[in-house]
This record gives sequence, structure tokens and C-alpha cells, in this order.
Amino acid sequence: MRKLYISFCFFILFLSTSIAQQLEELSVHKIMRDPAWIGHSPNNFYWGENSSQLFFNWNPDNNPEDSLYAYSIESGEINSINHEQEMSFTDRYGVYNKAKTKKLFTRNGNLYLADTNSGEIEVLIENSQRISNAGFFPNEDKIYYSIDNNIFSWDQASGKTRQLVEFSKEGEPKEKSAKKSNKEEWLNNQQLELISVLKNRKDKEEKSEEYKKSIEATGIPTFYLDGKRLIESSISPDGNYVIYRLYISPNGNDNTIVPDYVTESGNTEDLRARSKVGGEQAHMELGVFNLKTRENKMVSTAEVEGLDQIPAYWGDYPERKEEDFEKRKMIFQSPLFSEDGNYTVIDARATDNKDRWLFLLNPETAELELIDRQRDEAWIAGPGIGYAWGGSTKGFLADNKTLYFQSEASGYSHLYSVELSKTKKKKKQLTKGDFEIYDVNLSNDKNHFYFLANPETPGIRNLYKMPVEGGKMEQLTSDKGGMEYAISPDESKIALRKSTATQPWELYVMDNQPNSEAQKITNSISDEFQSYEWRTPEYITFEAEDGAEVHARLYKPEGGSNGKPAVIFVHGAGYLQNAHQWWSSYFREYMFHNLLADNGYTVLDIDYRGSAGYGRDWRTGIYRHMGGKDLSDQVDGAKYLVDELGVDKENIGIYGGSYGGFITLMALFNEAETFKSGAALRSVTDWAHYNHGYTSNILNTPVEDPIAYKRSSPIYFAEGLEGHLLICHGMVDTNVHFQDVVRLSQRLIELGKENWEMAVYPVESHGFVEPSSWTDEYSRIFKLFEETLKE
Repeated sequence: MRKLYISFCFFILFLSTSIAQQLEELSVHKIMRDPAWIGHSPNNFYWGENSSQLFFNWNPDNNPEDSLYAYSIESGEINSINHEQEMSFTDRYGVYNKAKTKKLFTRNGNLYLADTNSGEIEVLIENSQRISNAGFFPNEDKIYYSIDNNIFSWDQASGKTRQLVEFSKEGEPKEKSAKKSNKEEWLNNQQLELISVLKNRKDKEEKSEEYKKSIEATGIPTFYLDGKRLIESSISPDGNYVIYRLYISPNGNDNTIVPDYVTESGNTEDLRARSKVGGEQAHMELGVFNLKTRENKMVSTAEVEGLDQIPAYWGDYPERKEEDFEKRKMIFQSPLFSEDGNYTVIDARATDNKDRWLFLLNPETAELELIDRQRDEAWIAGPGIGYAWGGSTKGFLADNKTLYFQSEASGYSHLYSVELSKTKKKKKQLTKGDFEIYDVNLSNDKNHFYFLANPETPGIRNLYKMPVEGGKMEQLTSDKGGMEYAISPDESKIALRKSTATQPWELYVMDNQPNSEAQKITNSISDEFQSYEWRTPEYITFEAEDGAEVHARLYKPEGGSNGKPAVIFVHGAGYLQNAHQWWSSYFREYMFHNLLADNGYTVLDIDYRGSAGYGRDWRTGIYRHMGGKDLSDQVDGAKYLVDELGVDKENIGIYGGSYGGFITLMALFNEAETFKSGAALRSVTDWAHYNHGYTSNILNTPVEDPIAYKRSSPIYFAEGLEGHLLICHGMVDTNVHFQDVVRLSQRLIELGKENWEMAVYPVESHGFVEPSSWTDEYSRIFKLFEETLKE
């Protein structure tokens, strides 16, 4: 009887646990909990050296932090890796010798050498200062590395270390060259003629100086920075040249502060924050130090094509003269060397980011030869093109004379190549079409490219393989979502991190063959999350007022949309894609949209003008007018909902965060006849108060282009508010400062506006962290729509 009783209790406990894990009805409180309730997706995955193990970070047991795990290809088992075991494996990043039998890597600032066949790891150099930028010299008998940007070599046979160059922060010592008067010269010579002790001392001093100079001529060559900041030094493959970049910072410090009111000390503390757009900006100088001749040469930019080109927007300011335009300065990326050392490529940008140049650098003469120039009257960007400071896709093919890179020259980011040995360097387009290329990698033999692309539709990315000469793109996967990939070192396997709109990221492994079946190796998502039937949004397009095709996600309530309210969501970041078919970084909003649909709302999530994934013209569609086409796309989306789905045109709301909050403000201030209410979260209210890097790309600067700032900033249009506005903002937001909404609130007060309210979050920055803050914010948003959009 007792045994039966225990069994019954166990059954009840199991039943109650199962019930507790069921998510039968959505609420703001449930979906805005700590994201751990959903599960922890694997991330940061990479292959071991011998292709037998796949490493990744994971947290299946809901620990405070992710841990390292390894998947065995042979056994199919996943095991956690403790710290001691982790130290027995080579680091993910490093540099191989030509045969890939040795690998150099740094760990905790020290330098290691691994045998990739045996897995043995040798500590080469331990140092109290961090070691970086290690590599093999061409004959592989010596290794180079940097400490504090000073370059050293280590001889593998003798074990001896030699410093190759010293960068001194001081100014170059000046010669003692004060000229004596005739009178002083005569007295000096008389003393030396009469007093032999003085003459002997002078002779010794001169011989000592000569000896010191002879030592310096054969010792460590020194370059004096004279107060400039050295940010990188790189040694050429032949070991003869050091190419370095100097950072020239603007005079003064115009950084801002953000007060933090809720602190452990109980005192208000100031957080150091970014400066505002405009003002003098940093630039770089590029130099070449010849280690053999000890000669230093600075790279001249005087003859760079287009550096003095006046931007088109100056035409809106007829009072300006051509001579008023100040020649731009430049930013240089790290040098790219061919393996044989015959070619050095420099990727450079203008400080206003309207030009990108690829140059050949002759290290002997320090002269630049143009390979390719990309000019964009808006700004340079796009997949694989990176930012001014780095991140661009480029490299050499097997012949060591053909450079490949990505460019938006065709209107979409595609692969190009150019043969550097030719006198006339003409680039060849390798991929073509109205789609974009992402995450390019070369095969081991350098005969093929691997990359992700979206030719099927902008919202689906699959893996492709293509010969380096161009030609047919061989599709390796056929998924309806998104993915990241890693090719095993022996290229027999492909690791994939995949997701769909309704299922977060998981890891898969497949054979490196077209459409090979991918085996799922992780199960990360909680039973509670899986128990709810999450909506797969419809992927629709509608026509904008200018005829453009706009992509969007659509969530519809049961029973259809006719006569019901609607909400439009505006994603943030500006250049970001969200109407795609993989798991969104806006996963909280995705769940909230399910909640809204459950409560009778139709939800539209638009990839408006300025979003990623649609080519150059879409990316730059907001140039000099934020709140222009990006806002009219929201209005046209609302019109689509009314005309095609029968949504109640009198009850349409809008909301979003960051850039989405900005658009919400512009919508309520300028399109009151379309939007009845809206929630603006962490919103930019005046672009003249945002950062330089992002804002100057799109609007130039307030001093140079005040027209663009005035027509793009909500604070100038606040008198147009008619509907209901909710403002939510973190008080310690170091990205979009709390000051933004404080200034706007004062403007609304002065205008006598009454139908608005503001919720502040004292411990939150730009991206909220605390579940209580998320819950409070989205409870207010839901309440706003329930009270204003439902009659």
C-alpha cells in the first residue's frame, strides 16, 4: 500500500511539473522574464585542429555563465570541457606555417607554438606585457611578435630573442647646435691651446660620442613618435619593413557625461560618455620604417585621387565657395601582405566616409598606387565592406598576385578580383545579381570561395561554393531561414548554426556535399517555450508610394483582420534586417507580437528604407533625411493593412526602440492622421545630440549640413502631436542619452501638449537588462494600445 502511495505521489509530482512547463496563454509577465526560460542557444563554434571535434559555448544546465563544450564526430557525444582540458587545446585564433603543421597563438598574453598533428603545445615566451601579432618569417626558422607595438624576433634554433624596432613615445633628441659668437669661439680655442687638461677631456668626450653613435647604428633602431599615438605596427613577410599606423586625435575633449543616480555608494556618479556629432575628428598617418637602412618614410596622401572632391550636398548651400572646402584626411586599415611578400595592400577611407580606396604600397618608396576607388555620395558601407577602421573582406588567391574583395559597385555587395601584376588594374566582378554576399572564406587550396548569399529572397540565406574565377554558384544548403557556418580544417564537414522564425539557434553538422542532410547536435530550447504554438509570420511585400517593393513580417489574429486594430513595429539600428526568416534578435518583440495577435491585433514589422539585406540604394535611402522614406514606408504599410486586410484605419498604433523610437516620434508628430497612438522607446529626439560615427554618415554634420538635421529631428516637429504618446527611456543610457527625452519633454510642456506620458528606468542603459524593467515597459505599451486602439 505504501509503495502504491509513493507511486501515486510521484505521478502527481510529474503531472504538476509537466503542467508548470506548459505555456498555454501569453502574458507580458511571462514573455519578459529572464531569457533563460527560453533556453540557451550554442554560440561561438569552431573546429578543432584535426577536424574530429567541434567546440562551442553552451549552457544547457542554466548555469550563471556559458561553458565550453566539444562534439565528437566519431562518437556523436557532447562533453563539457573544464578549464584544464581547455588549456590542452590550441586557441581558436592563430597563425599557421605554410604546411599547417605548426600553429602560433597567444593566450593570456603569452606566446605558444602547437604541433597540429600531435596536439602538443609548447610555451615559447612568457611575458608580463601582452604579446600580439605573432607570425612566421618566410623561411620559418624565426618567429616575430609584438609587445606594446615594438617588434621582436625569436630564433627557433638558438632560442634567442632580438628586438627589431623600438617605438619611443618621446620626441627625437635634438643636436646641441647652439652657435657660438666669434668672441666665444676665440676664448674657447685659447683655453684648449693653453690648458692641456681641458683639451684631453674634450678629445675623450668626442671619442665617446663617436663610439655611442657607432653602437646606435648597429643596435635597436628607434622611431620617435613625438607624442603621436601608435595603434599598430606590422612587419613585412621578408622582415625588411615595418608598416605602422599613427592615430592623430583632435585637440581637446568634448566627451559628455551621464549621471547615474542609483549607485552602491548612494551618491550620484557621472558616467563618461561619447561626444556629440561634429567637431574635429581623428585621422591617421601611415609610415614605413626600413629595418636595413633605418630610414623612415611617411606615406604621402597629397596625390590621392578624389581626396579633395567636394560632396554633392554642398550644392544646397550656394553661399559656399570651392576654396572653403577643406581637403579631407584619411583612415588606414591594417596592411594586407601576399604570402610571398611581393604585394602590400592598403585599404583606406576618407574621414567623411564617402570614399574607399584600395592601394598597392611600395614599402621601399612609401608610395601608393591606386587599385580601386569606390565613391558614394551618401556613405561607404555594406556586407563585407566593413567600417573605416576595419572589418572588410579581402585576401590573395593562390597565385599571390590576384586580390579579391567586396564592393557595392554594382549596387549590391558582391565579390570582385583584380590582378595586381598588370599595369592597368581593372577589377572583375565574380558574383552578380540583385542579392548580397556574406561571410566569405577561401578553400584550403584557394580554388573556391565559400559564402552565404540571399538570391532566393532577401530574408533567406544559404551556403554556396564557387570557383575563384567566378561562374556558377553551387548551393550547399537549401534551408528556409538563416545560418552561420564553419568549414572543418580538412573540408570534409560543415558546422552550421541555424534557426527559423519560430525556433532559436541550434548547431548542426553536415558532410561537405550539396544538400547533404544536416544532423542536429544540440537541443537547447525549453519544454515550456516549445509548448506554445508560436506563429510563423507571413512574409509579404507591398508597394511604397515611390513604387519600391517593401518587405515585411505580418502577424494576423484568428478570424482575420477586418475591422480590427493594428500595430506597426519599427526595428532599431537603422541598418538592420528583421523581416527575415530566421530567429530574430528582437525575440522579445516577436513574442509580444504573438501576444498582440492573440488579443486581436494585426502586427506589421517592416524592413523600411535604410534596412540591411536589400542593396546600396535601400541602405542609403535615408541619406540626409531620416524620417523621410523610412517614415513613408510605415505609412504605406498602414495603407496596405487597410486596403488589403480591412484593418480599422482609425485604430492603428506604432512602436519601436532606438531608431524605431525615433520613427515613432516622427510618425505621431507628422502623420497624425495615420497613427492614433505610439510608444517611443530609448528614442533619438535630436540627431545633433547623437554620436559622430553613425550620424555623420547619414546626415553629414550639423555645421556642414543643418538642413539635413532640422528636417530629420523630431524635436522640431513636436507641435504636430495629436495622438497618444508613451515615452520610455533608461536614465543611464550612454548611447542615446536620457537628455534627449528630457529636452523633448520640456518642448512638449511648452507646447501645452497633454496626451503624453513618460516612464523612466533609473538603472537601465540603452539595452535593458532587468526583467522587471522589460515587464514594466511592455505592460505600459500593451495598456496604451488596449486603451487607445480598442473602442
